[in-house]
Amino acid sequence: MNSIHIKKFGFAFGITGMLLYLGCMIVMATVGREGTIQFFNNLFHGIDTSPVIRMEVSLTEAVMGLLEVFIISWLTGASIAAIYNIMMHIGKKPQ
Repeated sequence: MNSIHIKKFGFAFGITGMLLYLGCMIVMATVGREGTIQFFNNLFHGIDTSPVIRMEVSLTEAVMGLLEVFIISWLTGASIAAIYNIMMHIGKKPQ
């Protein structure tokens, strides 16, 4: 079995995280506060998100959030790939 390229897998996770973050931004920009609350309440199985929804997000905050999500997602993906590779190495039978 092949190993996973850690940096590429981390990058894939980072881009995916950014796309999810951008999707959230699009929801907030297009459906307004009530639509955003309804969307996230449905997404989180009825948990009331209205106390934490803040529509006044500056461009600087949005860009920083996008960057932070990329970094956290990259680290998550790279960790998964590294752990997978280690486990595959440990699991191999000596020949």
